[in-house]
Amino acid sequence: MALHYTLRQLEYFVAVGDEGSIVKASRKVNVSSPSISAAITQLEEEFELRLFVRKHAQGLTLTPAGQQFLGQARRVLQEASEMSRLADKLSGEVQGQLKVGCLLTFAQLIVPSLRREFEQQFPKVSVSQTELDQLEIFEMLRSAQIDVALSYDLDIPNDIAFIPLLELPPYVMVGEKHPLAHLSTVTLSDLNDHRMVLLDLPHSSEYFLSLFDQSGVQPEIVERTKDMAVLRSLVANDFGYSIANIRPKNDLAPDGKPLRFLPFSGALRPMNLGIALVDELANVLTVQKFVEHCRNHIGKSPLLVSDQQV
Repeated sequence: MALHYTLRQLEYFVAVGDEGSIVKASRKVNVSSPSISAAITQLEEEFELRLFVRKHAQGLTLTPAGQQFLGQARRVLQEASEMSRLADKLSGEVQGQLKVGCLLTFAQLIVPSLRREFEQQFPKVSVSQTELDQLEIFEMLRSAQIDVALSYDLDIPNDIAFIPLLELPPYVMVGEKHPLAHLSTVTLSDLNDHRMVLLDLPHSSEYFLSLFDQSGVQPEIVERTKDMAVLRSLVANDFGYSIANIRPKNDLAPDGKPLRFLPFSGALRPMNLGIALVDELANVLTVQKFVEHCRNHIGKSPLLVSDQQV
């Protein structure tokens, strides 16, 4: 029997299987919900299988057949990626799909311009992006759902390679009316008795809190958020100070209120921004060219400022 399905349909199926919801899957792969729903229906009709149990209030749950089908779909997509990499090697051309993950705290500052310039330089490459936290980056690299990821050198596991690109020391972010806003530099001791807004993401929060370990200062955390834009607005509206490592040149919160960025006067452990990938992809031509592109681009972007440039 001839089968008529596409890799794109399998990709949408895997996204729904992972997320348990068509709406969440549509956000993940940046495709409309009706398109994903249609792809699932077409797969079920093609294979004459019921892949999901549809529960209105609880989303979609994989059937036993759907669970087995999901594992095979992952393998098919991985083999398709391997074929693309083999074509790169045999043709000597930079081509095919490149799936890029990025830590969600700085994805909006870096990835769109990286993508545009890379695709202009190599028009046979199609780049897709996914915004993730650090744990999700490791999981998706291992499962080949992404090829490379831009992230920090935070608790990189042994099976993931990391290529450092830019060192980013921490800085303090405060609102315009904060008692510390007039200072040109700060110490950890200066933060004593002031409220803190914490960027509460896996690994990132541990890094920010570790800066206080040897200082004798106990941060008073009054707000937590996983969204960098929300963090900036909370700080600008005087809910407390925060600590970060990367920022755009625009010194305004999303709501238009001004922010101040204060370097630390002491030597604190920086974070390194770089590229995470599994070792077997390091010699893939398209990946090599993307790494080279990132080396040339990161740190030269007009939107990217580290404390070294303040």
